[in-house]
Amino acid sequence: MNKSRLEWKVGLFVFIGLVLLGALLLQFSKGTTFFRPTYAIKLRAANVGGLKVRSSVLMAGVQIGTVSDIRLAPGGTNVTITLRLFSEFEIHRDARFLIEMSGFLGDQYVAIMPSRNAGDLFQDGDVAEAEAPFNMQEVARSAAGFIQRVDETADKLNDTIADVRRLVLNEETLTNLAAAVVNMRNVSERALGTVDNLNALVSSNSPAFSHSGSNLVMFSEQMNQFAGALSGVLATNREEIHTAVKNIESSTSVLKNVLDELQAGKGLAGNLLKNEQLAATVSQIANDLSITSSNLNRLGLWGILWQRKPARTAPGPGPAQPLPAPKNPFD
Repeated sequence: MNKSRLEWKVGLFVFIGLVLLGALLLQFSKGTTFFRPTYAIKLRAANVGGLKVRSSVLMAGVQIGTVSDIRLAPGGTNVTITLRLFSEFEIHRDARFLIEMSGFLGDQYVAIMPSRNAGDLFQDGDVAEAEAPFNMQEVARSAAGFIQRVDETADKLNDTIADVRRLVLNEETLTNLAAAVVNMRNVSERALGTVDNLNALVSSNSPAFSHSGSNLVMFSEQMNQFAGALSGVLATNREEIHTAVKNIESSTSVLKNVLDELQAGKGLAGNLLKNEQLAATVSQIANDLSITSSNLNRLGLWGILWQRKPARTAPGPGPAQPLPAPKNPFD
């Protein structure tokens, strides 16, 4: 066999082996293959964390592509991530793009979270927004600040406990607290004794209380009966009561008219009140009647008539002289 021909065959075999080895490396290194069609989606994110080129793109845990490029924007405000996805996987525009981590310290990858698949499909070269990845260092810094605040709170709590021990839990306060507890115990014992006495009083006088209650019930029943009877009387004699009230009103009106006439000097009684001469005459008549009645009681009718006979005159010259009146036999 010709030596040059053999070398050419060996070189061709080595070349084919290298190509196959490169293809296998691409296949097993989570990269795209040259035998499957793909399309690109560009993501904008504020921070990519530890995401690298050729990282996996997973949807529901299944790899559907790789990260082909990561570029920083000119102003440094965001990062553009180019995803190379297999054409057989369709992504709707309402899907979420997240940068996540495999495990606690594993590699980062781009996760696609479908929602309702209600939007349009992404086309080659479309742009979407990606959510910032979970930053372990930021969490660690926040946790460090939180731990520092916890330490400060613990120090303040220790100071508070020390102040409580110094001001509250001292010997004087504990003595006063013990005395207060003793006093409370004495008060509670006295209260229990008072309650027992009250229970004994109620128990011993329960018949009297029961009798009083019965009397109250009976009295209330009698009052109810009296009220019912009174209501019946009022209902039965409504017309008579109305007539009596009208009569009283008429009598009151007549009496008022009489008093008004007396005050105005009308009639005999009014004249007596207003005419002073007539009043004096009536007073004199009343006085004479009083004297007459007194004489009647004292002398009798005969004695009064005897005193009222005319005086006799004695015979003889000169003017007649009255004779003395005969003596009243009743004197």
